[in-house]
Amino acid sequence: MGYDIERFVGYVNEGLLCSICRDVLEDPLQAPCEHAFCTACIHGWLVHHSNCPEDRQVIDVSLLRPLYRYMKNDLNRLQLHCRNREYGCEMVCSLESIDRHERECEYSQIPCSNAGCTVQIERRNLDGHLAVCEFRSRECPNGCGYTILSAEDTQHNCVAELRTELELLRSEMICRVEEAKHEMESRLDSQRRHMVQKESILQNEIEELKSQMSRMMSDVRSLMAAERQHRQELEQAELEKRELMELLKGLQKDCRLTTTEGSRKSNFRPLTRLESVKRKPSWKKESKENKCGVIVPSAQKQRCGFTSLCHQPAYQCELPACGRELTWH
Repeated sequence: MGYDIERFVGYVNEGLLCSICRDVLEDPLQAPCEHAFCTACIHGWLVHHSNCPEDRQVIDVSLLRPLYRYMKNDLNRLQLHCRNREYGCEMVCSLESIDRHERECEYSQIPCSNAGCTVQIERRNLDGHLAVCEFRSRECPNGCGYTILSAEDTQHNCVAELRTELELLRSEMICRVEEAKHEMESRLDSQRRHMVQKESILQNEIEELKSQMSRMMSDVRSLMAAERQHRQELEQAELEKRELMELLKGLQKDCRLTTTEGSRKSNFRPLTRLESVKRKPSWKKESKENKCGVIVPSAQKQRCGFTSLCHQPAYQCELPACGRELTWH
C-alpha cells in the first residue's frame, strides 16, 4: 500500500500515484509499459493476474524495474505530515526522511515493555507508564532479592521463593556438574586412547631400533673377527717371510762356503749338505724313514734347511745349516 495522499502538502503529480491503490508510490516498481506501482500492490496483483491493470499488456515479475531516477527524485521531494499528526505531532518533512522521523517520533504509539501489559502508549509517556504499570517488575522490599510483579505482591513469600530459587540453583548446578563430568571423562578417554596409540608406536620404534642395533653388533663382531683373522694371517705371512729370508741367507752362505772349500781340497771331493742329499742313492727310501743318511755331530744338529728337497716333507731331516762338509756312512 502507498502513502495516503491526504498527508501530502500541495499538489502531487498523477504519475507519482500507484495505478492500483491510487495512493502515492511506496517502494515503487515500473513495468515495461512505464506504469508505476507500489511493490506490495503489483506483487499482490500478479498473484491473480498476468497483465498491467492500466493497459492490459502482459507483464511478469521478472520484467519489473526500479523507477526512473527523475521520477524517484520528484517522489523524494514531496512534503508530507507525520503519521502521528492526530496525536499531536506537527512535523512536516520530505518523503525521503519521513521514515527516519517516525522511528524516533515522540508521538509514536509503542507497546509497554512489561510482560502481560497490552497498553499502547506514546513514546514520550513511556517512562511514566512503566513507573505505575501494574505489570512492572521490582525486587522484593524484604531484601530476599526475588523479582516480583506488582500483581503478585500479596502472594509473595520470601522463604518459599528462596527455597524455590535454591532448588533451581541446585538443579542447575547438578546439571552443570554432570555436564562437566561427562566432558572430563570424554577428554580423559580420548587422551587415554591417544597415549595408548602413542605408546604402541614408540614400542614398535624401540623394537625396530633394538633389531637394528642387534644387526649392527653382529656386523661389528663379524668385522672384528675378520680383522683378527686378517691380523693373524699377516703375522703368519710375516713369520714365513722372516723364515724364508733366513733360509735364503743360509743358502747364500752355504754357496759361498762350498765354493771356497772346493777350491782348497783336491784329493778328496767332499759333499756339501745339498749335494749329499741330492746324490745319495737311497735318499728317497731313507727320507721315508725320517732319515737322510747324513751323520751330523750332535753339537751341531739343527732343523734341516732343505726340507723342500724331500719327497716326504713331513719327515724332516736333521742336517746342519752351517754348510759343513759331511760324509756318508
